[in-house]
This record gives sequence, structure tokens and C-alpha cells, in this order.
Amino acid sequence: MKAMILAAGRGERLRPLTDRIPKPMLSIAGEALIVHQLRWLHRAGITEIVVNLHHLGAQIEKRVGNGRDLGVNVRYSREETLLDTGGGVVAALPLLGPAPFLLLNGDIWTNYPFHRLTDLAPVAGHLVLTPKPAHRETADFALVDGRVRRNGNDRDDLVFTGMAVINPALFDAAPEGPFNIAHALYFDAADEGRLTGEEFHGTWFDIGSPTQLKAVRRLTD
Repeated sequence: MKAMILAAGRGERLRPLTDRIPKPMLSIAGEALIVHQLRWLHRAGITEIVVNLHHLGAQIEKRVGNGRDLGVNVRYSREETLLDTGGGVVAALPLLGPAPFLLLNGDIWTNYPFHRLTDLAPVAGHLVLTPKPAHRETADFALVDGRVRRNGNDRDDLVFTGMAVINPALFDAAPEGPFNIAHALYFDAADEGRLTGEEFHGTWFDIGSPTQLKAVRRLTD
């Protein structure tokens, strides 16, 4: 199985820090976040990895290179204009190939056992979900008999972790240009019952704000 790390975004909520360093290059426990992520994937047996680049992407490429010193092979999908999460994946599909691939947001810190995903071959996608954390106002999904659902009420108690296995066929009806993968594809696929999922209760942080960054650094110091 191949993997893709979404690393192109600007990290607006972490400005001014991310004005000079891309979010995946933030230091956690003495090393760049993306380096930790590449090591997680390597431990799961995933060695073919695509990383998309836009905002300050040269810093990522300089640190990671071809990934050889981390035991992986990294290829880059460089975006002249920011394509958002969905458009970024579409642009990288020629590098990912026709088989299901693991998709990982570049701002995630977790102890999730990625080896659990490597044998999956979903028809559309398989999402890793977690109970809504206190800093999130609303949840997006529910899990019913292994299927991801959206009820639009208080029965939706789970959020997407930014970890998934995606079948490229999910993008057959994708819009052109930049688009958000959750809003454009995951939500509809969940409504249609085409997404499987699982609930994760381990360590998980979405490093989208200074508060979350501080929390991860306290945990890892």
C-alpha cells in the first residue's frame, strides 16, 4: 500500500509561526512532525509515500529529500496554486496509482497503529474516527454497524481524525480545481452508505491551533 501525506496548506490558525515554517515542519520532541509521520508509516510497512507541497514546501523537501535516510521512498506533488485537500489528492493520483492508499493529514499527532489499515481495500473509503474533543464545537459523523453515517443531530458524536484509506474511485466524480475532500466527497459518500469506518480512542491531536501545538509538546517533552 502507498500513502499520501497532505502537507501543502498554509496553517492559517498557527500564524505568525507558519509564516516562516510550514506546519508539517513544526518541531515535536526534537524532530519535524512530518519526520515522525514518515517513521510511523515505515513501521507499518508502508514505504512508498507521496507528499504534496505548496506553502514553504522547499523546507519540507530539503529535510525529507527522497526519504532514503528514513527507510522510505518519497515522491512530491508540487502545487503551483493551493488545491485544498481534495484537489491536492486529485493532482497526486498519477503518483498513487489505481490501488487504495492511506491518506494522512500533515498536522496529525497520534499513536494510532497504522498497520491496521494496510490490508484494507474499501469500495470508496475507510475513515478513522474519534470522539469529539472538547475544543471542537460540533461532530460530523456517527458509526453504525461499521458504516460511517451523518445524522445531522446529537447522535453525530465523532470527528474525522485525518487518517483514512481511500479508493481512487471515490474521486471519479470529484470537482475540478481546489476543493475540500470532506465537504465534497466524504459527506456525500457517508450519506450514501459507501464509507466504512472505525472508532479510535488513543492519542490524537489535530495541530491546528497554538493550544493544540502546546498540548502535543507538553505530552512529548
